[in-house]
Amino acid sequence: MQATVKPSGIAAWLAARRADSAFMRNVALWRVIPARPAQTAPFPDWLHPDIPAALHQRGVASPYTHQRAALDALRLGNHIVIVTPTASGKTLCYNLPTLDAILRNPDARALYLFPTKALGSDQVASLYELVQTLGADVKTFTYDGDTPASARRAIREAGHVVVTNPDMLHSNILPNHVKWVKLFENLRYVVIDELHAYRGVFGSNMANVIRRLKRLCAFYGSHPQFICCSATIANPRELAQTLLEEPFTLISDNGAPHGERHVIFYNPPVVNRQLGIRKGAVNETREIAKSLLHSNVSSIVFAKSRLQVEVLTHTLKQQARDPLGNSGQVRGYRGGYLPSERRDIERGLRAGTVKTVVSTNALELGIDIGSIESCVLCGYPGTIASTWQQAGRAGRRSGSSVTVMVATSSPLDQYLMAHPEYFFDSSPENALAQPDNFHVLINHFKCAAYELPFKADERYGDLDDTSDLLDTLTGNGFLRRVNDRFHWMSEELPSAEVHLRVAGEENFVIIDKTKPDPRVIGEMDRFTVPMLLHEHAIYLHEGRQYQVEKLDFPNKKAFVRQVDVDYYTDADMATQLRVIDEFEHDASPLPRSFGEVVVSSMVTIFKKMKLDTHENLGHGFVDLPETQMQTTACWITLPEERCAMLSKDRLQNGMLGVAHLLGSLAPLYLMCARSDIAVHYHSRDPFTQLPTIYLYDAIPGGVGLSDKVYLLLGALLAHARDVIMACPCDSGCPSCVGPAPGDQDAKSAALDVLAAWGGAVARG
Repeated sequence: MQATVKPSGIAAWLAARRADSAFMRNVALWRVIPARPAQTAPFPDWLHPDIPAALHQRGVASPYTHQRAALDALRLGNHIVIVTPTASGKTLCYNLPTLDAILRNPDARALYLFPTKALGSDQVASLYELVQTLGADVKTFTYDGDTPASARRAIREAGHVVVTNPDMLHSNILPNHVKWVKLFENLRYVVIDELHAYRGVFGSNMANVIRRLKRLCAFYGSHPQFICCSATIANPRELAQTLLEEPFTLISDNGAPHGERHVIFYNPPVVNRQLGIRKGAVNETREIAKSLLHSNVSSIVFAKSRLQVEVLTHTLKQQARDPLGNSGQVRGYRGGYLPSERRDIERGLRAGTVKTVVSTNALELGIDIGSIESCVLCGYPGTIASTWQQAGRAGRRSGSSVTVMVATSSPLDQYLMAHPEYFFDSSPENALAQPDNFHVLINHFKCAAYELPFKADERYGDLDDTSDLLDTLTGNGFLRRVNDRFHWMSEELPSAEVHLRVAGEENFVIIDKTKPDPRVIGEMDRFTVPMLLHEHAIYLHEGRQYQVEKLDFPNKKAFVRQVDVDYYTDADMATQLRVIDEFEHDASPLPRSFGEVVVSSMVTIFKKMKLDTHENLGHGFVDLPETQMQTTACWITLPEERCAMLSKDRLQNGMLGVAHLLGSLAPLYLMCARSDIAVHYHSRDPFTQLPTIYLYDAIPGGVGLSDKVYLLLGALLAHARDVIMACPCDSGCPSCVGPAPGDQDAKSAALDVLAAWGGAVARG
């Protein structure tokens, strides 16, 4: 008698969901992507013979087709950008040519740049294993803030492959290039992994760091080839060429295999049709993650905020406790955890002792986290590219996998539930960077002048004429001209004042005072501290609760003590916006402007929310200093004669509803993350003296999003009108214009406001 084969955990979970009518009623889409076999090609005959032999020992009989294409393009002297899915073997695309160059010339050097320390450490381990199999004398070192001072000199002199991050390159290696002569004279390859991460202000800064790197390489006589790797975005070659100012060959035909993939769009059930209110996405995500955990299916849960991560981690840990109270198979993972804690979680995932990890997009990058079978997204991540990147963390090796996206009530999420073809048929988003943003450019130009004197007629990047920059810095006392060269004169180190990722200050440290010996348990950036670490806040860390006893703002320290309460806190941020300069104005067909603004933010109040039901248990007040950000914005006004057509309440409700929709729909047109663009509304704006809606870049200095809104406003408003008309709610809901206040009809009020702009809405 033949034995019955018991289905695997993932197969059983999928079958159970198919049979669950209550679950299936809320499924907006269930798509199965078939498995595909590997597509391979032979190793090139010019590759050093020891390399294929070593790979054969490691079970690699032949490269995938995209790996072979990368090797061939590099052989021709091209710069390349490789765009294939997560776990498709992009690492070999740069490790093989690097090892080939070093085996043939022991003086050859390579520089590997990764956006995070964790990713760099991960890739060093992978390269080291291959070097061990080769039995070659190839020295690979990580050079970052954790590298001991005693090891740094050896790395500078003997490191064949130096693995670092952009921040360390910017602040330590480039300013001290005279200590790195061996590297700069012999630099053969520069690898930039996770290219898609370099967008916005980070990308603009990165482009200028590369300009400085290339300038120093030219000084020392080397001209390295660049190898870039990226997740799927719409413009990988364009982004690479923007960041590196070189022509690139695109490698995008993926030859790696993958198992069967299930993609489920889950729309929580409506609990109040009149108000358009659905069950909360956090609670529905928790229930789905809980069912995966009980089915012994390894999973990664992505949440949009640190607070959501901690709330979900806390509730899932309660479900996972064994008789001894241990719940280590559920872990949280986010920015702010100490590096040692994050490494411990990563090891647990690879070893299989951690079955469920709840993360922000910190785990979106390609760190090896073992074989995860399922991915649950609490809300749409904001871009198609990020969604596929997060979904790619499941089913990385073989076998079936599932991704469940749980929708929120936001218009963007609901649009995807109603139009799943947008997600599957549209190209991923463009990644944008502006290397010549003046605030970014002037800072890095100062860094470059510190590193090497500028010649009077020298180019910088794609800037042919640098005379204005040189004259400005000379006039301000930073430079001194001697004959045809400009020398750095200031005593300050300019790179110390330039932060690549945010225009901010160093992080705050979080100190636990529960035990007699206080210890640091985490850190937090300056802009998030007022929301989560104000005094009396309940700070959640790995599901544990701490009360903030004191926030020492000047010294950047928060003192907390562990507590056991059944609530968490959530703060409200009050925002004000002020116009500094108006660059462009167009009164017809829509009265709109584009310019520079200052956004002031202050946390004034916090709410106490019950952990299991998220009920509001009360509130408290916060007394913290205001933060300011200078950026660019587009704004649209409603002329005085059209305001007279609407009552005061109807005008205010309508403008609020339109603003709510614009903030949700703009990312579709800009192809950016929801958090990159923000909306602000004034019922009577101090600058325009009229009802005004602002859309501004939520990034210091701006990165070119709001000026695109300026051009697209007509189409954006027309789309907003279509969404309102198509929404089945009665008077306004979170899926269109937001919930109506009291007995007001926010839905028709928003349509009246759009009608007040007349035919301009359709024409733009």
